Amino acid sequence: MTGDGWAAIAAAFAASGAVVVVLARLARRLPLDVPNDRSLHVRAVPRAGGYALWAGFLPVALWFPPVPAAWGAAVWALPWLAVALVSAADDARGVAARVRLVVHCAAAIGCAGALWHASRDAMPLFEPAGIATIMLLGLAIAWSANLFNFMDGSDGLAGAMALVGFGAYGVAAQAAGASGVAFFALAAATLPFLAVNRPHATMFLGDVGAVPLGFLAGAFGLAGILAGDWPAWFPPLVFLPFIADASVTLARRLLRGAPLAVAHREHYYQRLNQLGAGHAGTLAAYVAAMVASATTALACLAFAPALGVIALGGATVVCFILFAAIDRQWRTRSLASR
Repeated sequence: MTGDGWAAIAAAFAASGAVVVVLARLARRLPLDVPNDRSLHVRAVPRAGGYALWAGFLPVALWFPPVPAAWGAAVWALPWLAVALVSAADDARGVAARVRLVVHCAAAIGCAGALWHASRDAMPLFEPAGIATIMLLGLAIAWSANLFNFMDGSDGLAGAMALVGFGAYGVAAQAAGASGVAFFALAAATLPFLAVNRPHATMFLGDVGAVPLGFLAGAFGLAGILAGDWPAWFPPLVFLPFIADASVTLARRLLRGAPLAVAHREHYYQRLNQLGAGHAGTLAAYVAAMVASATTALACLAFAPALGVIALGGATVVCFILFAAIDRQWRTRSLASR
C-alpha cells in the first residue's frame, strides 16, 4: 500500500473522530432511539453515529475506488445514496416500513444490475436467466442491508462487525492486487464510533448507519466476486455471525407465523444478553465469532480456496450448535421462572 493510501485511511479515522465529537456535543438535538419491545437498553440514546462513518469513508471511496475504476462509482454510490437518504428520513421522522422496503429492494436490484453489466461486455438483461440472476443478487444485497439493521441492537455489535468485515475485505482486495484502501478506511472510520458505542453505549449507528453498512457489505461482496477478487463463499463466511443469527431468527418466526413487522427480542444475541451475558459479554462472544469467521475466510482464500465452501458449511454448523445451546438455556430459564 502506498503512502497516499495510509494517509487516506488516517484521514478517514480523523474525520470520523471529529464528527463523533460534534455529534456528542449535539446529543440533545439528535434523533433518539427510544426503548421498545426490541430494545436491550433502558434509556433513550442518540442514533446518528452513521454520519461519522460516512464522513470518513465517502471521500476516500471517491479517491480510492472500492470497485474497479472502469466500472465507475455510480454503480454502488447512487443506490447506496437512495438507501442512506430513506434511512436518514426514518431516523428523523419515521418512514413506513413498506416504503423503506421498496427503496431497499429497488436500490439493491439496481446495484446488482449495474455491477453485473459493468463486469461484463454484454448482460442478458432481457433474457429470463439474466433477469432472474439480477433479481436474486439484488434480494441478497437487500437482505444484507436489513440484517445489519436487525443485528444493531446490542452495544458495539454492528460497529465490531463493520470493523472486522470490511477490514477482511481490505486484506482480500490487497491480496488480489486490487485496492483495499476504501475498505480499510471504512474500518478505520468505525473506530471512533466504537468509542461511544461500546458498553454502555452513548450513541447508536441509527438506520442511517446500519442499513447502508449492510448494503455495502452485500454490494462490495458481490463486486469482489464479479471482479474476480474473491470466490462466492468469501463474503458470507466473513459476515457469517450476522447472517446466521438474523436468517435463523427470521426463518423461525416465519415458520410459526409470527408477524415480521412486530418488534421482538428473539435474536440469539438478544437472548444471550438477557441470559446474563449483558452487553459486554455478548459483544465479547460475537467478536470472537467474527474474528474466527473472518480469519478462517482469509486463511482459506490465501492457502486453500477449494476448502472455502467446506469451511463455510462447517462454520454454519458451529453456529447452529451454539444457537441450539442458547435455545436450551433459554428454555431452561423459562421453565424455571414458571
